[in-house]
Amino acid sequence: MKIVVCVKQVPATESKLTISSEGADIDRSGLSFIVNPYDEFAVEEALQIKERLGTGEVTILSLRPHSAQKPEEALRTCLAMGADKAILLNDPAFEGGDGFTTATVLAAAFRRLSFDLLLLGKQAVDDDGGAVGIQVAELLGIPHVAVVNKLEIHAEARTAVAHRQIEGGIEVVETPLPALLTCQKGLNEPRYPSLPGIMKAKQKPLEIWNRETIGLAPETIGAAGAKLRVVRLEPPPPRPAGRIIPGEAATAVKELVRLLREEAKLI
Repeated sequence: MKIVVCVKQVPATESKLTISSEGADIDRSGLSFIVNPYDEFAVEEALQIKERLGTGEVTILSLRPHSAQKPEEALRTCLAMGADKAILLNDPAFEGGDGFTTATVLAAAFRRLSFDLLLLGKQAVDDDGGAVGIQVAELLGIPHVAVVNKLEIHAEARTAVAHRQIEGGIEVVETPLPALLTCQKGLNEPRYPSLPGIMKAKQKPLEIWNRETIGLAPETIGAAGAKLRVVRLEPPPPRPAGRIIPGEAATAVKELVRLLREEAKLI
């Protein structure tokens, strides 16, 4: 079973974000970056599948979306967790793109790999787009199941049974392999890299592929190929100060209901 997991390096969730001087992106200088939390579920699931089957290979793939980021750190973290090898997609032509160009690059990279299963997080916590996995599956022409929180792999039958939570119940989907699945919280509990794993990760292969490696024309990727363009980013307006309604409880409640109905328009 050959499993490829795509991970993205994102700003740490506790980071204080500011808008860059150009106004169309965040200021990435001084930020700390981590593996996208939903991608950690994908990595852990790949490792557990390999352990259950007793055979297989787990490859981690990541794209450098911005020159200020260092996805090598995220890849080494995944290798320390137990992945076998890693590939970094690194080329200035990849920068400035959108979800579609990201999917285009990833799909081209996947075509160069032999795989039975592709695993991604359901979304990245920086832009919360949630569309890249779906687009990759469409470009590759393979089945796709989104937001999976339980997974069964039947290697001999070459099928996967994915469970996904929907409103009012659980949806169970069976799909032939190869397939692409996006992973949700609750699928597993990601492990921490061990000290021996960290030491072994330094010796595991980390390949670097550029635009020429995956055979893409520069006008189809990055800013040149993007379908969407961010015009401007603005911080949310500051929250107004709270109001204290004086008086007895019964009177204050009536006034609160009136304000919620007439001013806030919430009821």
